[in-house]
Amino acid sequence: MAGYLIRKLVYGLAVMLGIVVVVFFLFNILPVDPARMTQGQRADVQSLQAIRKEFGLDKPVPVQFAYYINDLSPLGIHTNTVAEQQRYHYVKLFPVGGEKIVALKWPYLRRSYQTHKEVAKLLLEVIPNTLVLATTAMLFAIFIGVFLGIQCAVHQNTWRDKLFIGFSTLGVSAPSFFAGIIIAWIFGFELSRYTGLNMSGSLYSYDPFKGEVITWRNLILPMITLALRPLAIIVQLTRNAMLDVLGQDYIRTARAKGLGNRTILYRHALKNAMNPVITAIANWFASLLAGSFFVEYVFGYNGLGKTTVDALEMSDFPVVMGSILFIAFIFVVINILVDIIYVWVDPRVKLY
Repeated sequence: MAGYLIRKLVYGLAVMLGIVVVVFFLFNILPVDPARMTQGQRADVQSLQAIRKEFGLDKPVPVQFAYYINDLSPLGIHTNTVAEQQRYHYVKLFPVGGEKIVALKWPYLRRSYQTHKEVAKLLLEVIPNTLVLATTAMLFAIFIGVFLGIQCAVHQNTWRDKLFIGFSTLGVSAPSFFAGIIIAWIFGFELSRYTGLNMSGSLYSYDPFKGEVITWRNLILPMITLALRPLAIIVQLTRNAMLDVLGQDYIRTARAKGLGNRTILYRHALKNAMNPVITAIANWFASLLAGSFFVEYVFGYNGLGKTTVDALEMSDFPVVMGSILFIAFIFVVINILVDIIYVWVDPRVKLY
């Protein structure tokens, strides 16, 4: 188990390194000057040069990449000065010559070109909103999807089965941004007097008397929009897996013993049918964090997706890279957790 987890972590780090390489050099071949985006088109040459020097944009691209990897690495080479200590919050390990030391630290995601705030702090302000959105959407998709999938399997080839399968096919084929626009228009505009929902809004809103308050109703429409595609996939996977399990010999034996349908379905069949569903749930949860980009933008929901899209529009590379690395990290962690859950659900599965 330990060796397997170490290999998975190494593979995950290799994937994240590949993402850093691709995105870093992609940003550097784009005909965009972050310094000019920060200062505006009328900025003077001295101001632009000062900005480029501050963010290290005046150095050759390979040197910029080496510095960026040094910032991201938990083990980095830094100058033993007060300024460096305040920036990286490192722990000194050993000197490597002169004022240079090898230090242990958290990955440093640098500062936003636009706001000059640390990217880590900027992302920590919006990541909880996105996690709430993605988690509620996934829970909604799991409970509704598994329930409908069981109904399809139990009532195979009936009107219920055909209706739910038709719904799931429609849910898979509808892009999230298109579904978001339609849902926002119907329930947030045309029927807003009945639903009480808004076309746009974030989880937190400002009340002049109460200050910042949680507005749960602003979560409903983006949650449903984000849940449509995983819900549709879970319905189909649960239906197919349940049909396969219900045809097994041990299910027929359980029926011959006189066990009730509910006991057979939920205590015997469902657990053994959950492996493909667990895979889909894990992959979709990580995908929801990436898929929330468009949904958050459509509904004006202040989360990781909206922040990243805004940063892309302003060529704010550190914020974009920080968002991408966070999502990649979530993918790696979830894939490892899924393998562990497999062993818990089905003891026949072994990790090597």
